[in-house]
Amino acid sequence: MTQPNELSVEQLREERSRLQTLEDAVSFVRRVAQGRLDLARDERNRRNENRPSVDVTTDLAALFGQEHGGGSSRPPRDTAVSLDHPLVKELDALCDEVGFGALASLDVDSLDAAIDRLAAFERTCSNERRSLFDRIDALTKELVGRYKSGGASVDALLGE
Repeated sequence: MTQPNELSVEQLREERSRLQTLEDAVSFVRRVAQGRLDLARDERNRRNENRPSVDVTTDLAALFGQEHGGGSSRPPRDTAVSLDHPLVKELDALCDEVGFGALASLDVDSLDAAIDRLAAFERTCSNERRSLFDRIDALTKELVGRYKSGGASVDALLGE
């Protein structure tokens, strides 16, 4: 793999932009997977607590409004991830396989299996996201270093 210090400033910017676009897609799919995982876990909890089925119009906002820990400290960016993106398709296929569309009708073992597979998918996305952040950070650090040392012109950046 090419090291950041081996790339031109333009190559650094292009690679960082490419990785940010990839990270946008991974983050989007990860959030969708987390939402689906929350729904599956809530179905399991509902059964364990003998609660009635979720009323989507009133209970869904409360379910998704629960805080689950720290996210990224990075500011959100506008993203446009296509529904035919390979990761979106992979998550959709997984949900079809595990019967996500009919959670309430799954038996206990099938529901637990669905939760396990969704959690594994979400972890894979999280790990990929972390790896992308590390690579983006290395490229950003290299760019900043070049601007500070005079190896890159801020005027050229502003002219773009």
